[in-house]
Amino acid sequence: MVQAIQRQWPTTKITWIMGKAEAQLLSDLPGIHVIPFDKKLGWKGYTQLWRQLKGQKFDALLHMQTALRASIASLGIRAKIRLGFDQTRSSDLQKWFINHPVPSPQSPHVLDGFMAFAHELGIHKSEPHWELPLSEQDKTWATAQITSAKPTLIIVPGASKAFKNWTAEGYAKVAEYAVQRGMEVILAGSPAKVEIKLAEQVVTQCQAPLLNLVGQSSLKQMLALLAQADLVIAPDTGPAHMAVAVSTPVIGLYAHHNPQRTGPYRYLDYVVSAYREAIEAETGISLSQQAWRSRVKAEDAMIRIQSKTVCDMLDKALSDFEILEETP
Repeated sequence: MVQAIQRQWPTTKITWIMGKAEAQLLSDLPGIHVIPFDKKLGWKGYTQLWRQLKGQKFDALLHMQTALRASIASLGIRAKIRLGFDQTRSSDLQKWFINHPVPSPQSPHVLDGFMAFAHELGIHKSEPHWELPLSEQDKTWATAQITSAKPTLIIVPGASKAFKNWTAEGYAKVAEYAVQRGMEVILAGSPAKVEIKLAEQVVTQCQAPLLNLVGQSSLKQMLALLAQADLVIAPDTGPAHMAVAVSTPVIGLYAHHNPQRTGPYRYLDYVVSAYREAIEAETGISLSQQAWRSRVKAEDAMIRIQSKTVCDMLDKALSDFEILEETP
């Protein structure tokens, strides 16, 4: 959304307030002033932010995070027009902190909801496109991890919230199948304890060779690695969307959130989803009658995903994206 504005209005001055972790990935975007906001600092985080914004006036605020903490943060932003979500997507009292609701698009996807802000400003409709800078050092690091001429499958087994994770056994079986199909398999992820533990379990249970890089890369190195991969398998987590941004196909694994709302954009046809099954079993209400943000609460929902289904989707992706040469 931000880069769509830049492409049509290249002289626009853009300030972007984002979390500390996200700033590690996006702070060097050309032409954008990034201000990291550390929510863990509590009230001190707000006062630090407001000091940095003191004396600045903006033509428009795009209030694209409905959490109450974002609305509180927006109190220190002086802007003529304060765009926010309309009644369909608004929550946490956001409507009291804006003066211009943005009409929701028909598509339920979060990204389409974001792009609606650009369209409301007058940006011509365009297919989302990303340009994320990578240093030569990060590219070199990523290249050094891929030691085979075989096509590379990156598995990001863990998300920051454990309930979104699939099983170690499932990942191990899919990794074994990918190796049988002629791929090099690499595990990647953050240094969060839950991710490191899950990756170790996958390695222990897998009978095929794996390279475990979980916890051993920066966000930029991760992005470079995803860019050089041929295919990514991940649950509902940041690296799935990072892969989309560098045009690497993704097989998303979903059970807690509707992938039509939060799945990897461009690759929704390759999602393995147990969401419909889980939400209908939990609520007794058909998917078509569910609220837009309905989430499956059962923490074991991901075990509904079967390894065979993921392997079948792997075959489909390998064929559709012509990743492997067909054996005569």
